[in-house]
Amino acid sequence: MALDPTKHEDWEIAEEAESRMKSVQQLGEEMGLEKEELLPHGHYIAKVDYKKVVERLKDKPDGKYIDVTAINPTPLGEGKTTTTIGLTQGLGKLGKNVMAAIRQPSGGPTMNIKGSAAGGGLAQCIPLTPFSLGLTGDINDIMNSHNLAMVALTSRMQHEQNYSDKFLEKRNLKRLDIDPRNVQINWIIDFCAQALRNMVIGLGGKKDGYLMESGFDIAVSSEVMAILSVAKDLKDMRERMGKIVVAKDRFGNDITTKDLEVDGAMTAWMVDALNPNLMQTLEGQPVMVHAGPFANIAIGQSSIVADRVGLKLSDYVVTESGFGADIGFEKFWNLKCRMSGLKPHAAVLVTTIRAMKCHGGAPVPKPGQPIDPAYNEENVEWVEKGCENLIQHINTVKKSGINPVVCINHFYTDTDNEINAVRRLAEEAGAWVAVSKHWQYGGDGATELAEAVEEAANQPNEFQFLYDLNTPLRERIDMIVKEVYGGDGAEYSPEALEKAKKMEEDKELMKELGTCMAKTHLSLTDNPAIKGAPKGWKLFVRDILTYKGAGFVVPLAGTIPMMPGTSSDPAYRRVDVDTETGKVQGLF
Repeated sequence: MALDPTKHEDWEIAEEAESRMKSVQQLGEEMGLEKEELLPHGHYIAKVDYKKVVERLKDKPDGKYIDVTAINPTPLGEGKTTTTIGLTQGLGKLGKNVMAAIRQPSGGPTMNIKGSAAGGGLAQCIPLTPFSLGLTGDINDIMNSHNLAMVALTSRMQHEQNYSDKFLEKRNLKRLDIDPRNVQINWIIDFCAQALRNMVIGLGGKKDGYLMESGFDIAVSSEVMAILSVAKDLKDMRERMGKIVVAKDRFGNDITTKDLEVDGAMTAWMVDALNPNLMQTLEGQPVMVHAGPFANIAIGQSSIVADRVGLKLSDYVVTESGFGADIGFEKFWNLKCRMSGLKPHAAVLVTTIRAMKCHGGAPVPKPGQPIDPAYNEENVEWVEKGCENLIQHINTVKKSGINPVVCINHFYTDTDNEINAVRRLAEEAGAWVAVSKHWQYGGDGATELAEAVEEAANQPNEFQFLYDLNTPLRERIDMIVKEVYGGDGAEYSPEALEKAKKMEEDKELMKELGTCMAKTHLSLTDNPAIKGAPKGWKLFVRDILTYKGAGFVVPLAGTIPMMPGTSSDPAYRRVDVDTETGKVQGLF
């Protein structure tokens, strides 16, 4: 019998449940995988040979495709991954053949304040420790692949500075004239390391590299991670890898990984990583874990490959998009689905009474500090005001043409009056609504949600994109701001405006690139302190990045950094190892 989540920590619940896990061979057999399609990494984790599965089942109809997204969360999060797992378990309780597809956690938030993203309570993905600490090495492969490009770039700059054209020609190298002031990428590391955001490298002598400003971003923001998310197969990945722009030359022309002749070696690091990872819920349903988080600075989606495998093996696939519907679902809708050709059947919007109070006027919770007592007291007025944020997201999902299901992720402090207020306003906005208690009761607590999702997914829909790829960049950004965020359009820094105009001149290139917004997840605006659904504002675009390999343009809004910082009370202070058993304790 599972432990009571009101009395035990997540890691204790996971550890107890792991004693009853299915072997990965049993799990694969129940899913319908053939022996050679399962690539075990120990007893309870495996990679799945996606190519063999998709080819064998190419004529089998796809299952129902469900995306889980959310409102703009509080800094504490509202349980989106927990809901993804809980819904999967709830559909399992209804007798459905179901699979989840979630993202691999980054070491940054795992060792900081957010946790490992395995879910929580009785709605978790297990085994927890390997899930949280590197899994099968995909993010390590991404770091090696990405940083190899930086090695190739900086060493080439050093050699071009120190040696003559004749010397380079003997080594079959063409002088690229890389502009050290126009390097487009940084190094990456999978921790929140604010001290590495800005740095100088190449100090020392002639043999110590090229003296230049540089820095680190968090690993999951890498374009290589984005490519893993959207690549259809190895051939597609190989082609995309050679299009990554690492710098500009002194005339403003792109320098790519192909120019540096490093794209093949970068892909070599990623061959095994392209196969999705197989794990399980606490109740034994399969979970595909692939690609990474951070939809505020990256695409933040589980991979196309994982979703395709799941749709061939299951009647329902519950996939996950990062953060709120303004960034996670919008990218699922206009980027991922466009690239995959897959059509979703419903979207689940996760909300909490806590979040509605936060958007309605309650003090904003701060991680690591006691929550304000006001959150434990009934306040229907705050909840109703906060529902303006929820309704903005419901309307976003409806604009995509698919059916929204609001999941009220239940906390024991929620009152009937507060829940009824959310239910009434969400239903008036055109959503299905369900209260779910999966954190406390697992699949049994999620059957109301599962029934609502099943009903919504079986209704007709008219899925359509917000913009087509002939739409100029600034018009796309304005459409996203107006239709999704509820603002009045965008304004630009001089640098961003210049880049936007130049991109718009290359109409053929823009037809190949979607738009991947980078902004705070804590607000519909670019200011994390502004809650609710404000009107009469404009999004400030400070810079624009181009990810030609992944296939999108990245407008950077507000002051969001590509490298988060570690807090004063990080999670690693509470993580330890039992030296007798070797078991890790304290993960959440």
